[in-house]
Amino acid sequence: MRRSDEQTRFWQASQLGGVELLHAHYVEQRFSPHVHSGYVINVIEQGGQRFHHRGSEHLASVGSMVLINPDEVHTGSKAHEAGWSYRACYPEAEHILEVLNELELARGGLPTFAVSVLHDVEVAGAFMRLHRLLEKGSSVLQQQTVWREALLMLFQRHARLPGAPVAGREPRAVKLARDCLANRLVDPPSLEELGVMVGLSPFHFARVFRRATGLPPHAWLKQQRLERARTLLKQGWAPAWVATEAGFADQSHLSRQFKQAYGVGPGAYRQACARSFKTLPP
Repeated sequence: MRRSDEQTRFWQASQLGGVELLHAHYVEQRFSPHVHSGYVINVIEQGGQRFHHRGSEHLASVGSMVLINPDEVHTGSKAHEAGWSYRACYPEAEHILEVLNELELARGGLPTFAVSVLHDVEVAGAFMRLHRLLEKGSSVLQQQTVWREALLMLFQRHARLPGAPVAGREPRAVKLARDCLANRLVDPPSLEELGVMVGLSPFHFARVFRRATGLPPHAWLKQQRLERARTLLKQGWAPAWVATEAGFADQSHLSRQFKQAYGVGPGAYRQACARSFKTLPP
C-alpha cells in the first residue's frame, strides 16, 4: 500500500464533553515520541501496531487495546506491510474523573493503567461498539450510556486508583524549569541558562529533568508547543497564526510535528473541532 491509501477521520464527541476521537488507517505514518495530556484508549481493527512505551517495545495485534496514561511518552508505527487500522479515544483526565465521581469510584488521584497492551475481548468489544455509535451519530442517550458502561468495565477491571500524590515529590529544579519553558515557548532559554537558573550544571540538570519527566528539555518544550497549538486550533485560530504563537518556525513546521504527534494535520483538527461545537473561526 501507498501513503495515499491512508485514511483518517478525526472528530470530537460534543455529547461526551468534547472527547476526541480518531478512526484511522495508516501505512507509512510514524508517530515520533510524544505525549498526550489525557488518556489514549485504542482498539486495533486490522493489522498491527508497534510502539515504544515505558522503556519497552510493544506489539498490539488485531482485537487488542493500547492503553497510555496521561503524559507518558510513546511512539507508533506499523507492524505489518499493509499498515494498521484502529479506533482511538482521547479522554482528558476531567472526562474520566467526571464519570468515576458519578459512579462513586474516584478515591483520590488519577487512575492509571499498568499494561501497555490489553487483551480483553469484552472490553475491546465495548469500546469498538461505543466508537461506532459515536461515528454514525446514534441517539445522545445511547452514546452517553454506552460511554459510561465501557469506562466502568475498563477501569474496574484494569486500572489502579492510587492515593493522592505527595506534594513536593517533583524536584524543585524540574518545576522551575518546566514553568520557565512553558512561559517561553517562542523564545526558550538555553540549557546553560536553565542550569544557572536552577543551580545545577547543564549536564546534571538535563539528567534530572529527563528522569522526572521522561523527556529531555527540548523534547518537553516541543510537547508544550504542540499542546498550546492544539488549544488554539480548538478555539478556531488559523494554523499560520498558531504556528507563530506556539513557537514553531512556520506553518509547515507545525504541520509536520502535529501530524507526527496526533495523526492528523492542524487544519483538519481545527475543522473537526469547529464542526463538533458549531463554532466559527475568527
